[in-house]
Amino acid sequence: MMKYRQLGHTGLNLSVLGMGGAGFGNVYGNHLEEEATKAVHHSLRRGVNYFDTAYWYGQGKSEQFLGRALENVSRDKFYIGTKVGRYERDVANMFDFSAKKVIESAKDSLDRLQMNYVDILQVHDVEFAPSIDILVNETLPALEEVRRSGLCHFIGITGYSLSTLQDVILRSKVKIDSVLTYCRLTLNDSTLLKSLEFFHDMGVPIINASPLSMGLLSPRGIQSWHPASQEIKQACKYAVAYCRKQDVDITKLALKYSSTTCEQVVTTLVSMNDIAMVDENIGAVAQPLTSKEEEVQEYIYKTYFEQLKQPHWEGIEEKNYWSALRAES
Repeated sequence: MMKYRQLGHTGLNLSVLGMGGAGFGNVYGNHLEEEATKAVHHSLRRGVNYFDTAYWYGQGKSEQFLGRALENVSRDKFYIGTKVGRYERDVANMFDFSAKKVIESAKDSLDRLQMNYVDILQVHDVEFAPSIDILVNETLPALEEVRRSGLCHFIGITGYSLSTLQDVILRSKVKIDSVLTYCRLTLNDSTLLKSLEFFHDMGVPIINASPLSMGLLSPRGIQSWHPASQEIKQACKYAVAYCRKQDVDITKLALKYSSTTCEQVVTTLVSMNDIAMVDENIGAVAQPLTSKEEEVQEYIYKTYFEQLKQPHWEGIEEKNYWSALRAES
């Protein structure tokens, strides 16, 4: 049975497993729309009630797909969040945190989703803003304007850099209702745990994404664009291979860890493009690990992950982005 947790003061009672929209934008490979639509409807029947998307996921494809898939679903049966700030694949047009673009993007997202409002409108990957000043003085006030107009009900921020997320929360004059962080509460990187006290004290609930570390903890293989170091990738490859040899599903271990480690995480997002994936992921969250699965999880952690000198790749993507942007200037 699906469990639910309240997103802070918002009153939104989110399913502990949410559906991430990156897969609908073909971020992890192509998907069949008919099968994915069935997955959306099946997930709703199984109790999943939160969908998270962004223009960045396929340059609007994910939003458009969810708009079609949810078109005939009563609006009171689900919650949805999307994002502003991150847009095109080319470096020069990848980010725009200006107030004008925020308002324009919010309206365009609603058109693609075929909805009158989204529950949560989030600033996408705040660490890529030219400065926190822009976020505090322009981006977030523009989101507040969007909220007051009724196009969104709550405001969130997202990102990989935990330190930047904290800085934005400390400096923001606009109430931040949620923080979405990804790949920071996983078997190979649990550094989010060190920030739980801060988010609790600031009254900002956590949405957790990418329990599989953007594919690192999956037998499907690692995408060529993945920013992790070779040390991290190698450790994850060894862990995946060991689980396969032991006939244990590493994705189940990873999802179970990310979704049940702490109550402060309201929902954990994962892409689910077909019905079988929905059932497998819900089962992974709901069912306890067997004694063998617990032994394998402990083994891969101690053997491959505990020894990592640095379990995250914070700062690497920003450095590459600014270098590429300077090269184009």
